[in-house]
Amino acid sequence: MAGTIRHNGTTARDRFLRLGTLPVAAAALTGTVALSMVLVAFGNITDFGTNQQFVQHVLAMDTTFKDPQLMWRAVTSPALQNAAYVAIILWEVLTAAVLVLATWLWVVGLRRRDCDRARRASSTGLVMVLLLFGLGFFGIGGEWFAMWQSSDWNGLDSALRYVVLAAFALIVVHLPAAPHED
Repeated sequence: MAGTIRHNGTTARDRFLRLGTLPVAAAALTGTVALSMVLVAFGNITDFGTNQQFVQHVLAMDTTFKDPQLMWRAVTSPALQNAAYVAIILWEVLTAAVLVLATWLWVVGLRRRDCDRARRASSTGLVMVLLLFGLGFFGIGGEWFAMWQSSDWNGLDSALRYVVLAAFALIVVHLPAAPHED
């Protein structure tokens, strides 16, 4: 009879329904952002030149409206541009590592029904994503270096996708779970 197979006092149906709990959703979202950040970092490391050009053009402000009131902000030193790009990649790698750890902690925490460490680790990693794409791309790239003015080197739409996903995941991670779910 379906649903009567017992494993640790629960039926197969109970275990299946557990997939619909809030902690499982938080784990899935954390894992999704983790995979995305792993791929972003991997892409920037293995195809260094593509996004290196992006960073160079944004910092040089060479495809903006070239307003004299703003152009003093431009960074044209290749050494500084490359240092900024390497710093971005290091932040991406660190963020990916934190989120992969958080995903693992969710898996362990779901089994133990204690997701506190997973929630804290997820929060750390997701805030790191928000800092990279919100502060870094929106604030620094978009506003300080006027990236929004460039039709060729504008990463604001891409950054928005990461900000929305990370913010949504952060909200889900912090929703109060039912006492029997956590």
